[in-house]
Amino acid sequence: MDKIKQVISRIKPLDSELMNEAQKGLDNLTKPRGSLGRLEEFAKQVVGITGSLKPEFRDKVIFTMAGDHGVVEEGVSAFPQEVTPQMVYNFLGGGAGINVLAKHVGAKVIVIDMGVATQMSNAKCQMPNFIDKKVGFGTKNMTKGPAMTGEDAVKSIENGIEAFVERKRQGIDILGTGDMGIGNTTPSSAVIAAFSGIKIEKVTGRGTGISDEAFENKVRVIKKALDINKPDSEDPIDVLAKVGGFEIGGLCGCVLGAAAAKTPVVIDGLISTAGALIAYELCPQVKNYIFAAHKSVEAGHQYMLNRMNLNPILDLNMRLGEGTGAALGISIIEAGIKTLNEMATFEDAGVSEEKE
Repeated sequence: MDKIKQVISRIKPLDSELMNEAQKGLDNLTKPRGSLGRLEEFAKQVVGITGSLKPEFRDKVIFTMAGDHGVVEEGVSAFPQEVTPQMVYNFLGGGAGINVLAKHVGAKVIVIDMGVATQMSNAKCQMPNFIDKKVGFGTKNMTKGPAMTGEDAVKSIENGIEAFVERKRQGIDILGTGDMGIGNTTPSSAVIAAFSGIKIEKVTGRGTGISDEAFENKVRVIKKALDINKPDSEDPIDVLAKVGGFEIGGLCGCVLGAAAAKTPVVIDGLISTAGALIAYELCPQVKNYIFAAHKSVEAGHQYMLNRMNLNPILDLNMRLGEGTGAALGISIIEAGIKTLNEMATFEDAGVSEEKE
């Protein structure tokens, strides 16, 4: 826990003076003031995060964190657990949706094993885009007790911090977060229900596309997990331990690590946002470093964003995860900083400024 506290102590307010300078620069570009809308907001926020009036995204990186969940025993997913390692290999081979969209926006995909239930192939584990931060071979079934121990909850966050710090040394100008783990919408919905007290039916979605009967079972499963474990909404570590996942903890850690290192973070959908929400509950100031890439179709996602007062950039009816939404979000944010850096000023272009 000391490592987590140390990282949180390094998370500072954004540089408001530089943000004011950035706003003056944006207002002096050859356009009506505010006419690029949220693109201008993104540019100003990145300036405040990075402490640079001319930020650049040379190294765009997406962390896709993988972990399995014991609660799949309760029939909450349309897919079997074996799909988690199969998809990890697909990510490493470049064949998944995240690989296509990351390539499209010029980002690198790093796959991190936080808790896949099987031992990954040694050959695959030697690949430069794979990081082994496994806390355990999947969580336990949270309907029968805590998903993990308190010690493992802390370790998952610390491993996420370590993954960010180690990769940051090679270069990360903006981080996108994604996930892989069969059954992981169930603990994610449980996390927002635990913190908010909102009815489970309202924060639970259909994940991989389950039937009405399976959805009703999923709601029952989450209710049972919360009733048995009684997570303390005032203790984010307890919520993570009781009803979370190893990859959710890892996502929390990399968000905290990025904020401490003045690096903008673009979160994907429900699972990535669950990790960010735990980071927020540990340190509310972290929200200033987060961009919500999109609004997921998953029911609980908007409640998470509302709790952090985050406004999603896109709404494309997406629910794949992996970091796919984050990739698109990075592209939009980069468009904002390019307008700040590359547009001509009124003076440079010889264009008359608008009147006050």
